[in-house]
Amino acid sequence: MAETINGHGGDLMLAALRAYGVTEVFTLSGGHLFPLYDALHTTGVRLLDVRHEQSAVFAAEAVAKLQRRPAVAALTAGPGVTNGISGITSAHFNGSPVVVIGGRAPQFRWGAGSLQEIDHLPIVRPVTKHAETIMSTAQTPEVIHRAVAAAIAPHRGPVFVDAPLEVIFDKAEAVIGAAHVVTPQEPDPDELARAVALLARAERPIFIAGSDVYTGDAVAALREAAEALQVPVFANGMGRGALPPGHPLAFARARKAALTGADVVCVVGTPLDFRLGFGDYGEAQVIHIVDAESQRAGHAKTAASPVGDLRLILTGLAQKSARHEDWVAKLREVEDAARAKEVDALAADTDPIKPSRVYGALRAVLDPDAVTIGDGGDFVSYAGKYLEPGVPGAWLDPGPYGCLGTGMGYAMGARVTYPDRQICVLMGDGAAGFSLMDVESLVRQNLPVVIVVGNNGIWGLEKHPMQALYGYDVAADLQPGLRYDDVVKAMGGAGETVSVARELEPALRRGFASGVPYLVNVLTDPTDMYPRSANLA
Repeated sequence: MAETINGHGGDLMLAALRAYGVTEVFTLSGGHLFPLYDALHTTGVRLLDVRHEQSAVFAAEAVAKLQRRPAVAALTAGPGVTNGISGITSAHFNGSPVVVIGGRAPQFRWGAGSLQEIDHLPIVRPVTKHAETIMSTAQTPEVIHRAVAAAIAPHRGPVFVDAPLEVIFDKAEAVIGAAHVVTPQEPDPDELARAVALLARAERPIFIAGSDVYTGDAVAALREAAEALQVPVFANGMGRGALPPGHPLAFARARKAALTGADVVCVVGTPLDFRLGFGDYGEAQVIHIVDAESQRAGHAKTAASPVGDLRLILTGLAQKSARHEDWVAKLREVEDAARAKEVDALAADTDPIKPSRVYGALRAVLDPDAVTIGDGGDFVSYAGKYLEPGVPGAWLDPGPYGCLGTGMGYAMGARVTYPDRQICVLMGDGAAGFSLMDVESLVRQNLPVVIVVGNNGIWGLEKHPMQALYGYDVAADLQPGLRYDDVVKAMGGAGETVSVARELEPALRRGFASGVPYLVNVLTDPTDMYPRSANLA
């Protein structure tokens, strides 16, 4: 229902945003945004602040991902906005509906050299769905509605709105309209029929489920389709946990055998990018199911590519039934054998500690609904291999843009979303250099999380490949044995360094029981190299 509000630009912004379920804003304080802060303060809407603007955007992205709704980061003019560009770009690649509000130098004096005077729009346009400057206070709700409608329309993504100083400080009367509602897009019936026919007659099909299966609220529909057609399911990103680990059609370790032997590969809600071999699966026919035309893979040969609401498409697939007992049994044999080989690695008491051993301890400590956050290279790759979320929507990683520094922002957004769940950040020591100062933001705002740093004193993702290519490496070493736990203690948190494998599990339990941001600094083996197979290009 529409309502009329008389207030300054910040009041009008907030009223429009609240129509979309926004209950918090992440920021780093800046004078260009004071009216928005005033609106938040006087209405009791939560304002959380950080030590670097990219953490504000990452925190908003975590809320957007986990809660499947628009979330807001407010960045002051000039360097505030440019500091947030990596976060905005990650949200762009991840399809996250993040609304970035920017401060802006006054328009009436534009060109005279006001503080932080720069036109943000040309900078953010390549990585946003919509970018606009509010040119009059009365138009504020209209512009916000236009931006948020773009953010939540398939394919979701970030948007940007800034307001010149005089516009956000001035007062006006304006109508706050109802929130835009996205109408589910029906897939083309012929394209859907092709996909159904391919899966129905396939002998060795597989599903690969990506983040959009969760963000598109299609988890139940995926399970329905997999069970009707008896198709093995693999997952990446927030698709992980769509089928619980114990489900007979849930697979994680047999991907190579599946992609080698499959005759139909059905990829749902994730790009055919470097993580998935660019969609080149030999003789297998590829079905690529996406929520918007822009997500179709122009570089890959597909036999069918239904576009539309993922729930509708997957429900359509479930109208057929099939049996693939021999294929499922073959992959289960490969899966079980791979898991049997992992037992020793997960329990090994080597000196120094292998990263796999860290995940053996975490598997014993993490609750099924714990939110795990990956921020790093090799160390986090092991997390993707060994940790299996027990529920959907419990895994956050940087996604295909691969941006380090997401950890503390994602942790903040996850803790705001889930006050009572375990939140665990898995961080390489390289990644720790990007955002660890924002532990102070977590401490000050009473947002406890456990941070596990795999500390091998190197940039492992670069050092080992460079050694293999050239026989030497440069710019790939860090100071060994640094006490990242002491950094956290200095900012009011707690933590400890672990150098002996048997101390891992007790340290993790102390962390989760502490009620504060707690860093477990694990000294890991610098010679250990993750067995990587993805082709970056």
